[in-house]
Amino acid sequence: MKAISILIPTYNDPCHVLVSDLQRQAEALSTDYEIIVADDGSTDEQAVKANRAVNDLPHCRYIERGINSGRAAIRNFLAQQARHDHLLFIDSDMVICRPDFVRSYAEADGDVVDGGLVIGKAVKGNLRSMYEKKAEQEHAVERRREAPYQDFHTANFMVRRDIMLAHPFDERFRHYGYEDVFFGKSLQQHGIAIHHIDNPLSFEVYETNDSFVSKTEEGLRTLFTFRKELEGYSRMIAWSNRVPRLPIRLWHALFGQWERRNLTGSHPLLTVFNLYRMGYYASLF
Repeated sequence: MKAISILIPTYNDPCHVLVSDLQRQAEALSTDYEIIVADDGSTDEQAVKANRAVNDLPHCRYIERGINSGRAAIRNFLAQQARHDHLLFIDSDMVICRPDFVRSYAEADGDVVDGGLVIGKAVKGNLRSMYEKKAEQEHAVERRREAPYQDFHTANFMVRRDIMLAHPFDERFRHYGYEDVFFGKSLQQHGIAIHHIDNPLSFEVYETNDSFVSKTEEGLRTLFTFRKELEGYSRMIAWSNRVPRLPIRLWHALFGQWERRNLTGSHPLLTVFNLYRMGYYASLF
């Protein structure tokens, strides 16, 4: 059974309950473990105060960093802090949904192992909830195995420490989105296999509609910045390369604000969300 460093980057998320659940599972195993939470310059003092309780748990520590270094850099920092040979990365807004979650990773084979996600209970009128529920089937292990690199996500995966240190996350990805896709591309280029298993975490913490739309816009700007390097790893890039962009840009100029009002309101429509995403991306050219 592998010794595991469980690594949790966090930003403005109280994650003491998540750490407690992980610590109980790990403590029941006959193996060494540690849990490290790294705070990437959180601005929510209540979240920081709550997370300090992590230091009271055995084999757990909470590292407060005064600056926000970005989603890629904070994961690289955690890998450097870890002392075990296998690193289990978990996003701080995930929820444990299986009693043998840690054991399944400790017994799993593979240099890089992706456990997948399930989506929690739908929340009426919440755009993120609607979007994730619609896309839930894409997280099934059978679907992920069809495109193992393109369908890799950093919310729940294990990697050998030496591989992570040799092929770290690209720290140019400071803003939201696609650092996981680029990491998957790097693994493929270096011939490192991703082994997909059925060992999910549950995603059930949904931001407000306004926050999710702003986060989506930030992700699309990231995608645009790295569009050349991510070609072949994004459906949006593939779509943009196939269709004439001028009509889409004109549509977005005329109706984009109306679409955004719908999406940030109490009755958002996924059809409108898809149109808005395409229009927003096309308008970046």
